[in-house]
Amino acid sequence: MSTFQVILLWIVIIGVGLAAMYYWGSKLQKRYAEQQDLINQYKQPIQIFVIDKKKDKLENLKLPKQVKEQIPKNYKRRKMPVVIAKIGPQIQTLMCDENVYNSIPVKKQVKVELAGVFIVDVISGKLPEPEKVGFRQKMANKLQKEMDKEISTQKEDTPKKSKKKKKSDATETNE
Repeated sequence: MSTFQVILLWIVIIGVGLAAMYYWGSKLQKRYAEQQDLINQYKQPIQIFVIDKKKDKLENLKLPKQVKEQIPKNYKRRKMPVVIAKIGPQIQTLMCDENVYNSIPVKKQVKVELAGVFIVDVISGKLPEPEKVGFRQKMANKLQKEMDKEISTQKEDTPKKSKKKKKSDATETNE
């Protein structure tokens, strides 16, 4: 095979791969849009008391059998964010998205939008999300604190000059 044929073969393979990914992506996008429409249709605001929240595998959760059957196989092996909450007199296990999971406070009363056993959004009781500080920023903060301590110790060690000397020094330099 000549170099031209090898390059042409690679271009064809890459083109077919990109076309397949485009088709698969558009199919997933349509499915996601349908699911979001269904969730938005059935969501309702409810007041819940959050008892606990954790990430656990689907096998260990106390969810209805129908819900467990409807979850795709790839999600069954993953750890899912789950909230154990008291809704009225009942204690239920609710699933949620990662962003919602991070914003739900524990041991507090929260108003959420619920669609079946899925928490869509937190309406009230939301705590401000702390900003993640990267490794570089942590090291810069640590260095800044050390520098501040060093400067403050140097200021304490240096003897203070009287104001009269400073004024006389200033007059001498002016003349």
